[in-house]
Amino acid sequence: MTKTLFGTDGIRGTANKWPMTAENALQIGAAAGRYFRNDGSNGHRVVIGKDTRLSGYMFENALTAGLTSTGMNVLLLGPIPTPAVGLLTTSMRADVGIMISASHNPHHDNGIKFFGPDGFKLSDEAEAEIAALVAGEIQPVQPNNIGRAKRIDDGRFRYAERLKSTFPSGMRLDGLKVVIDCANGAAHRVAPEVLWELGAEVIPVGVSPNGFNINDGCGSTNTRAAAETIVAHGAHLGICLDGDADRVMILDENGAVADGDQIMALFAARWAAQGRLAQDTLVATVMSNLGLENFLESKDLHLKRTAVGDRHVVAEMRSGGYNLGGEQSGHIVMTDYGTTGDGLAAGLQFLAAMIETGEPASALARSFDTVPQMLKNVRFGEGQDPLGAASVQSAISAAEAAVQGHGRILIRKSGTEPLIRVMAECDDDGLLSQVIDGIVAEITSVTAA
Repeated sequence: MTKTLFGTDGIRGTANKWPMTAENALQIGAAAGRYFRNDGSNGHRVVIGKDTRLSGYMFENALTAGLTSTGMNVLLLGPIPTPAVGLLTTSMRADVGIMISASHNPHHDNGIKFFGPDGFKLSDEAEAEIAALVAGEIQPVQPNNIGRAKRIDDGRFRYAERLKSTFPSGMRLDGLKVVIDCANGAAHRVAPEVLWELGAEVIPVGVSPNGFNINDGCGSTNTRAAAETIVAHGAHLGICLDGDADRVMILDENGAVADGDQIMALFAARWAAQGRLAQDTLVATVMSNLGLENFLESKDLHLKRTAVGDRHVVAEMRSGGYNLGGEQSGHIVMTDYGTTGDGLAAGLQFLAAMIETGEPASALARSFDTVPQMLKNVRFGEGQDPLGAASVQSAISAAEAAVQGHGRILIRKSGTEPLIRVMAECDDDGLLSQVIDGIVAEITSVTAA
């Protein structure tokens, strides 16, 4: 259990299957309580936010039961974006923040993300200690030390004010027509409100959650609805968030998508020109396109690569003193403004760039030409280790030799789903398809055996 409880972004899985059962959530809450209430006093706090999944009610109650049983006082924020939990953990002087969300995954999944008292996600070491406590026997507190639970009704308004403070002082969005796709998720109320308060004409998409439709045909992983809405309404920009609003895709006035790499390229170049980019360095993961790396080099800027997962990006940013990082998938981390990826904050920075330059979104959304990249996922069964098979290793080695000098290959297990992610970049499209298909075929053969 201790080896597999936490993935690349907290705990995640199908609701009502281990590890995402109510029973296990109660145990996780109790373990977290024991870990953070380590001095025996009764003033310890935890804030809990969630997205709009039906199972969120179950996990909210289970975690609350576990936490209060070990003496933690629980502050319930209700549906709220993940970056708001990071913010409010510090604002409320809490020992720990918890977000109940499976991010971009479909509604039947859910997850648990932990934030430390500084608003940043927990370290691997802290997660390992909590996992060890989950696997053991957790002693509840004496009856007079049981924690309290209190609902906080204004969490999203506090977050909204902080968001608006990241937008240039005195600047307004008057005259701009903005499509905001909230993925029927945690930002379905706060994102349209913030844009409207700043003066934009807001056209909302994905703002009618029903417990089942989060990320369903909308949001950062499916931008078609937003693109069609932009064209139909003649909007200037589209901002597509995921279910917990820590990811974003920007769509220009034609509905064309700018992913995290293009957004980071724009911000890095602009911040560097303004003397705001710490150490002239951007932090991104191994998944970011070679085109981004080439673009930064052309500007005499540096790229630091990390393992996949925004928590690894943030860890590198904190250790190296960098203030801009993110992922191709749309996590944009700006530590001047927050502690984790924030899709809406990134959208506001893009809008500010449009106003300051007078350029349309299409002129800002493509800073570089991408090197052809292909990503395919292969699902594997419980207990399988396809990457350990000799035939798969041989196929990978042959592919790496084939693309040497022309690109690169990256093979990894997903930290959130039972998938092998096979990614390659190559300036030869034919060779790119050949090496990807060869590796995928070999992995598929092994998993089917």
